[in-house]
Amino acid sequence: MATDHQIPASKQQQPGSSAFKLVIYEQENFQGRCHELTGPCKDLQEAGVEKVGSILVLCGPWVGYEQAGCKGEQYVFEKGEYPRWDSWTNSRRSDTIVAFRPIKVDSQEHKIVLYENPRFAGKKIEIIDDDVPSFHAHGYQEKVSSVRVQSGTWVGYQYPGYRGFQYLFEKGEYEDSTEFGAQIPQIQSVRRIRDMQWHQRGAFHPVN
Repeated sequence: MATDHQIPASKQQQPGSSAFKLVIYEQENFQGRCHELTGPCKDLQEAGVEKVGSILVLCGPWVGYEQAGCKGEQYVFEKGEYPRWDSWTNSRRSDTIVAFRPIKVDSQEHKIVLYENPRFAGKKIEIIDDDVPSFHAHGYQEKVSSVRVQSGTWVGYQYPGYRGFQYLFEKGEYEDSTEFGAQIPQIQSVRRIRDMQWHQRGAFHPVN
């Protein structure tokens, strides 16, 4: 895959190389100057990246952020090719990525509980080892104001069908929607982020 875009040998994945590797191109369709990341970068512009036009994830997963310091809108990337900005988001709000960090995936098991109200109160939906493209289809039509991740790493979406704003959920507790970066407490689909070591590529495929 890497050789399709004529990445120098130093940028091709080698056995025993870093567990995380991502190549940023400043133009769409893997053109222009390229920059390799193998670890977190809180400000791409300080690292000499003028613009993120396309992304090649050789080993992941990763999360990108709209603002420096890993803030703002979130974009989850798994191993694969992202030739232009609408292949990694369909929220249509921003085409800017200014920071990246790897996502640690250390569990084969996945369990998440999403709650209607802050501090884990109200109605809830519990998901175990499954991707759920529509909470409504499972009878849950409430808002999501707090979340407990007991195992695995997940990404929630504002709308059904894995659309809208993305919210990364790593193991732990999120007592309020502001803790997972949501301006409004709305999540209507969720899927697992799965390491290629254990799983085939996740269920999400960008729609043109």
